[in-house]
Amino acid sequence: MKSNNLAKPFLIFLLILAVVACYFIFKPFLIEIIISAVLVSFSYRPFLWLTKFFKGKKIAAALVMSLLFLLIVIIPISNLIIFSGKKSLVAYSETAKFINNADVNLKNSVLSKLDFINFEDANVKNFILETTKIIRDWIGKGATLIVKGTTSFLVSLIMIVLTMFFFYIDGEKMVEKIKHWSPLPNKYDVEIFKKFREVSYAAVISTFATAGVQGVVGAIGFMIVGLPSFYAGILIAFFSLIPYIGSMIIYIPVGIYLIVVGEIFKGVFILAWGFIIIGNTDNLLRAYLLKGKSNINPIFIIFALMGGIALFGFWGLIIGPLILALTSTIFHIYELEYGKQLEE
Repeated sequence: MKSNNLAKPFLIFLLILAVVACYFIFKPFLIEIIISAVLVSFSYRPFLWLTKFFKGKKIAAALVMSLLFLLIVIIPISNLIIFSGKKSLVAYSETAKFINNADVNLKNSVLSKLDFINFEDANVKNFILETTKIIRDWIGKGATLIVKGTTSFLVSLIMIVLTMFFFYIDGEKMVEKIKHWSPLPNKYDVEIFKKFREVSYAAVISTFATAGVQGVVGAIGFMIVGLPSFYAGILIAFFSLIPYIGSMIIYIPVGIYLIVVGEIFKGVFILAWGFIIIGNTDNLLRAYLLKGKSNINPIFIIFALMGGIALFGFWGLIIGPLILALTSTIFHIYELEYGKQLEE
């Protein structure tokens, strides 16, 4: 006869084993799953409206929402990448010409005013050529990394759209099932999911709003010094979504190039505008927008953004603050549940 004393512990062991196994299976796609949940939570009201419009047909509504996401996000990004790629080829060609004739170009630039540099000296020429070769190789490697990263990003977006489609259809049932499995009182489950929705909405809005503002601010800076501002603003807005380097990939090369060819004021202005104005716009504005929904000190939101980017790349902009907000909510629930014991 089987002993019932071991039934529950063994069941819990099997449950933990199953969860761990599922974690390793889903690990390569965890970010896509989390982001899909965030985006579905963000856009669930329009989905409900479409479901009513299609007379309760969730599949039709989910298909429309997924196609809209493709039209609004993936296709414009792909077109922008292609357009940017064409412009980048022209820019790279011009840069290569400048680099290949570095000794002549530099002699005619602001550096020619430095009397202690003898451009006719063989050692100086070799140094310039070697340095420019390193820069050229760095530009080539950087371009390759951007293309690879962009391709990976687009594949990730396609996976997200596919996951969103099924989350729209069965997401509500999944949430109810999680609430049913949860040992917490229902009011706490509701509070956690409510916070998830609020921060998801704020994170998505802040990500694209911040990129848009950075694009506008960048365009203003380029316009002040008489450079093409419209396309620069679009590129700055787009590249600001890339973790760490972000919009620096635009204004640093432009600033350095302007200084080298003799446009010292314009170059210094672009660099200063980029580092001081554009750079600070990102963290400060994003932290301010997220603070309203999370009720967390902005400095911790900034750390969550930076830590999220370090762990999850671009999607860390959303996942980092989301984890911080959910952690804060769980501590709040703990305080409500054990407040009296904590005061003793």
